[in-house]
Amino acid sequence: MKHIASRDNPHFKELKKLCQSGRERRKSGRTVLDGMHLIAAYGARCGRPEEVIVSESGALRHEIAAYLASGDCPGALCVLADTLFAELASVEAPTGILAIVGQPRCAQPANPAADAVVLDGIQDPGNLGSILRSAAAAGFRQILLSVDCAQAWSPKTLRAAMGAHFEVELHENCDLPAFLRAYRGQAVTTALDAASSLYSLSLHEPVAWVFGSEGQGVRPDVAQATSLRVRIPMPGTTESLNVAAAAAVCLFETVRQRQA
Repeated sequence: MKHIASRDNPHFKELKKLCQSGRERRKSGRTVLDGMHLIAAYGARCGRPEEVIVSESGALRHEIAAYLASGDCPGALCVLADTLFAELASVEAPTGILAIVGQPRCAQPANPAADAVVLDGIQDPGNLGSILRSAAAAGFRQILLSVDCAQAWSPKTLRAAMGAHFEVELHENCDLPAFLRAYRGQAVTTALDAASSLYSLSLHEPVAWVFGSEGQGVRPDVAQATSLRVRIPMPGTTESLNVAAAAAVCLFETVRQRQA
C-alpha cells in the first residue's frame, strides 16, 4: 500500500495526467473508473483493475473498506490525502475511490448480420453514455462509433453509462458508410420530416439504429447508406428530442415489438 500526501509525488502526477487528459488515456490504453458502482461492474465482467486509489476518508467508508478487504482488490493500492484525491475526482462530491483499468477491446470485427447501434458524431459524453446505457438495457450489444464521437472511455462517458461499457461491444473509429452498405438487416435513422412513423415499422429482423450528432444529425454519406427513415410521433409542442432520448424510444420500441 502506497500513501501519498504531496502534489510533487511522481505517481500522483501520473495519475492526475491520466484522469484529466484524453490524449494520455488513448496513449496508454487505460482509463479511470470513478466510484464503487463502476468498479464492481468492471470486476463482474473483466476481473480486477490494475490499481485502486482511495482517499483517506474514503478508505473508512463501509462499502469501500469491504472492497479493500476482499480478494477483488488488486495488490496495487494507493491512499491519497483527501485534498489530493479531490484533484483527481471527476465530480464535485468525490466518491472516495478510483480504479485504473485497461480499456477492453473487441476481438472480433463488427457483425453485419446482428443488431447494432450506429453513432455518427455524438459529441456530448453524457449523451453518449446514456445511449450506451439504453443499448445495454435493451439488449443491443454491438455499438459502432465514428471517429469524431466523444471519447467512449472518458470518465464523463463512463459515469453516464453506469457500467454499460462492460455489457456491450464498442467498435471505435468505424467507417460507418462501409458497415451500413454491407449490413444484412435494415438500417434505420430518425428524421423529423420522414413520412413513416416509428410505430409502423416492423422490427422483428436485425436492425441497425443510426443516430447522428446533436446539431447536424447523420452526415450525408451515412444517410445515403441507411435504408429507412422514420419519425418519432410527437403530438406535443416540443420541436425535437434529445438524441439520447430518441435512441431510448427507438431501442425500446424494438424490445416491445419482439416481446409482443
